[in-house]
Amino acid sequence: MEFAEELGFLKEQVLFGEKIYAGKRFRNVAVAGMGGSGIVGKIFSEIYTEKPVTLIDGYNMPAHLSNDTLFIAVSYSGNTEETIKAAKRAVQKGCRVVTISSGGALEEYGDQKIRIPRSDLQPRSAIGYMLMPFMNGFGLVDSAGIREAHRVIGSLDRNNQECFTHAKRISRNKKIPVVYGAYPLSSVAYRWKTQFNENAKVLSYCSSFPELNHNDTMALAETYRKDEFYIMVFDSDRKEIKERIAITSRLTQTKFNFIEVEGKSLAARLFYMIHYGDYLSYHLGKMRGVNPTDVSLIEELKKAL
Repeated sequence: MEFAEELGFLKEQVLFGEKIYAGKRFRNVAVAGMGGSGIVGKIFSEIYTEKPVTLIDGYNMPAHLSNDTLFIAVSYSGNTEETIKAAKRAVQKGCRVVTISSGGALEEYGDQKIRIPRSDLQPRSAIGYMLMPFMNGFGLVDSAGIREAHRVIGSLDRNNQECFTHAKRISRNKKIPVVYGAYPLSSVAYRWKTQFNENAKVLSYCSSFPELNHNDTMALAETYRKDEFYIMVFDSDRKEIKERIAITSRLTQTKFNFIEVEGKSLAARLFYMIHYGDYLSYHLGKMRGVNPTDVSLIEELKKAL
């Protein structure tokens, strides 16, 4: 399947009605996942604030997980080594385990098994299938938000010329893409970074306001080879963030390329920005003459391990 076709499936994914049955008895949440599957945990941990959330993206298992933990294991294929091992240990610790996958060995460990209806996509192209059970189950979206998300995704499918323009500027000048976000889209800035990595096969960097003002500010002003970076900043509707962005640009004498966030609801703004980054990185990959779906080195690494 051509990657552009995969991008066109996202608007249908936000209609995925499965949900995590969280209940009220858990004291904390843990989410395990890697790569294109793991990004959903990062997004969820940013927008869900009612109870503590621990992210597991490796082999280590936090000691505090117990039968009071709702453990959610996400692997599109269902065969991700690190996630399967984490789910197995979660069962041993007495956690309530929910699995989200298109099948595979992971389902052996789920008290609740959410099956993704398609297994022919790149994991990063199935983000809607993997994220919507969180959004639905934890009350992070309503029907109006879903409709708006479906609409704004569709608008990008029909017209992503702005994404193409940014990609052309990056490609023409061989720039390194830098992405700056802010709550509740800091995790989406990270998603853009990983999409540049996989779709366009370029290194990228991301950070977020206001944290970056405690780290990046001096570097923005004084780094060498500054002209090699293409800095994109997500616009924000928060006054204090807008002020920080403007002052940072002025004090460091740095040009920011602003990305306007569309939508009123959290779901619409979230999925619009996810999809924007998908198209931008896809166009950049095509301009560079690389195949966005090629992950051969990653597969080779897995075999070597």
